[in-house]
Amino acid sequence: MKIFLDTANLDSIRKYNDLGLVDGITTNPSLLAKEGGDVEDIMVEIVRTVKGPISLEVISTDFQGMIREGRTLSKYGKNVVVKVPMTPDGLKAVRALRSEQIRTNVTLIFSANQALLAAKAGSSYVSPFIGRLDDIGDIGMDVVKDIKTIFSNYDFECEILVASVRHPLHVIEAAKIGADIVTLPPDVLGKMMAHPLTDIGLARFLEDWKKTKSSTPKITVER
Repeated sequence: MKIFLDTANLDSIRKYNDLGLVDGITTNPSLLAKEGGDVEDIMVEIVRTVKGPISLEVISTDFQGMIREGRTLSKYGKNVVVKVPMTPDGLKAVRALRSEQIRTNVTLIFSANQALLAAKAGSSYVSPFIGRLDDIGDIGMDVVKDIKTIFSNYDFECEILVASVRHPLHVIEAAKIGADIVTLPPDVLGKMMAHPLTDIGLARFLEDWKKTKSSTPKITVER
């Protein structure tokens, strides 16, 4: 399963990209506005830093506006994916952009029906928002399961990108289902790497090593 970072924070992107853990990036207007500074400069730097797919979102809600913005965003780099909302105009824009070889990611998906329509329209990715579904008392992962089952019945060239991830358990659940991608905030990725027993074990190993009164292992080189 591929891991995308859901952020526009360049420090976090560089940190985890340097570790080799980042397969792509998803952004949205809210994340970009949160960073302050020049939005265009931030998008350019993200596209330069990460070689995988970079989702940049349109802000227009009408078909013509989405097409115009989609074409502009695609010029930032060959790895750009244009995010469009799950609306009738959004689906129409997906079809039109696909005809121009511009990949799209349909966002704000909350049902398997919506994902099916996005895939039929020609989207490269569908983004079910599982955390927001959990917030209203639904089970977000059930939607991912349904999408996975439906997509496996057909030859859609569309990947399931699980979004609105709130904690590491969401990542495990998505992996068990067989989702193609999860996109998660940097703090969730950090939590995935941590475990108290790892910290305790490392501290114990180091303490035991100190008892040997040796600062470095002695290596004998045979000649």
